[in-house]
Amino acid sequence: MPPLSFRDKIYNLARQIPKGKVATYGQLAFLAGSPGAARSVGMCMKQNPDVPRTPCHRVVASNGKLTGYSAGGVSRKKEMLLEEGVTFKQGTDVVDLAVSQWRL
Repeated sequence: MPPLSFRDKIYNLARQIPKGKVATYGQLAFLAGSPGAARSVGMCMKQNPDVPRTPCHRVVASNGKLTGYSAGGVSRKKEMLLEEGVTFKQGTDVVDLAVSQWRL
């Protein structure tokens, strides 16, 4: 069996992020064996072919800020994360990573 592509590794990792938690782009890049490839993770999320199964809305910037979301914009991304129980810093669109960051 051939080794998984970077894209497949990223999608497999994203599928492991449970409801109520988020991962950062850099965190997924590191876990996929490509530290420093956070932007490439962003491209994978943007081109996600299986949105229901691969929860790209659970991936945020390294500082907890919400970045683009091709399936409804940042406001929809925040709405979905709040529905799942993700904690935001009071009065902001910034995820409280101390509380809601996923640990593998």
